[in-house]
Amino acid sequence: MKIKCSRTNLLSALNIVSKAVSTKTTMPILECVLIDVCADNIKLVANDLELGIETLLEGSVIEMGRIAIEAKIFTDIVRNLPNSEIYIETTSDYKTIIRCEKSKFVIPSKSGEDFTELPNIEKEKSIKISQFTLKEVIRQTIFSISDNENNKLMSGELFEVKDGKLTVVSLDGHRISMRNININDTSVNVKVVVPGKTLNDLLKIINGGVDDMVNIYFTDRHILFEFDNTVVVSRLLEGEYFKIVQMLSMDHKIKVKVNNREFLDCINRASLLIKESDKKPIVVNIKDDNNMYLKVDTLMGSMNEEIEIDKTGEEIIIGFNPRFLMDVMRVIDDEEICMYMRDSKSPCIIKDDEENYVYVVLPVNINVDAY
Repeated sequence: MKIKCSRTNLLSALNIVSKAVSTKTTMPILECVLIDVCADNIKLVANDLELGIETLLEGSVIEMGRIAIEAKIFTDIVRNLPNSEIYIETTSDYKTIIRCEKSKFVIPSKSGEDFTELPNIEKEKSIKISQFTLKEVIRQTIFSISDNENNKLMSGELFEVKDGKLTVVSLDGHRISMRNININDTSVNVKVVVPGKTLNDLLKIINGGVDDMVNIYFTDRHILFEFDNTVVVSRLLEGEYFKIVQMLSMDHKIKVKVNNREFLDCINRASLLIKESDKKPIVVNIKDDNNMYLKVDTLMGSMNEEIEIDKTGEEIIIGFNPRFLMDVMRVIDDEEICMYMRDSKSPCIIKDDEENYVYVVLPVNINVDAY
């Protein structure tokens, strides 16, 4: 195998596929990147058996072949080479020679025939959305997945396609995030749970805008994302996802409309006095004078602040984990948000009129009489 390419293109391709390189494995081949050179293209592939990524590398084919190179040393070498043309060739005894200007590296490699191919995905059930939309949907929900490995389903996100709508849901036991997107295809009905790691990696490698599309293919065990010159294949999480309809259809007694930026800034100021270990809540007091009063009282100090709101319904005193509220505020682009509440022990629902987004935040138990 022998190829020529620019350092910029090679480093970009390595940064994409390296997301699927295994870092904890007893199989050394999973720590490698495969360079697969055919007559008309150069492919870089990585596969940790849960996630696989393949991308095309722009360059010149001098001699065809397949070789697997340990990903970390390969990437480190390329990253530190001059920004110039790179020549890569392999010898019959599986040595890889990397030349760039006056630099020459010789590193051991493995036979490409030992590399585990990406699973072959049947492209029957599929939808198409813009790369920008997919990235936004993930960004606006991924923060509320759980990092608790004891419940695998909470470490992923539900992708449900039904009646021309894509619904993406995440939850961690304290909050729920939901985004609804209209799609053109009404023929696909599917419900799968995608690992959070896969979605976090997608966030890092999708760069397209509203006119750049991504095809998403679904099978019983895998999901495939195809965009630009890159393919991402991931195993799905097994099991029945949680039923959240009951929590989302809660009757509310209070509706509050508040400026998103003012509310976020206020909570951010309050959180300066709260250590993560304290788990102190921010107390929200909503009265009939169209003001929201926020209070924090910790060992580091106290803060009181008020914000003008538009309220309908009863008065309420309710406590929240401030980080959970801030996570929601940061991903909502609307100037104003609407909060729906029932009482101090029931979830707070934040949503727009069309329910393009729905967020549920559980309150923290507080002694209401103390406020």
